[in-house]
Amino acid sequence: MSRILELLKNLVFEGDVIISVHAYDELSADSLTVRSLVSGMENAVLLENYPNFNKGPCVLVLQYDKEDQPVHAVWGIARGTKRPAVLVTAYRPDPDKWSEDFRSRK
Repeated sequence: MSRILELLKNLVFEGDVIISVHAYDELSADSLTVRSLVSGMENAVLLENYPNFNKGPCVLVLQYDKEDQPVHAVWGIARGTKRPAVLVTAYRPDPDKWSEDFRSRK
């Protein structure tokens, strides 16, 4: 597990989380809930690590919703800070663009 993902999981576990406006829009568009993303973070699987992203370190993870359907989420921490965890976006991955297990791009 990446150091960034470990830190993010700890922050989420502690309830130290904010949801970006963009994430709220994407969650709504895909009928996802904040609760499912927050609770699913415990079992999130790292797909891509972006330690040098311009807005701060972030990760793309694979999570599952309450119906056990795959969800990709980007979680990050604003540059220059150590908290809170920020849910940047979340969406249902397109099966035409991702492998069968939704862990790698086609």
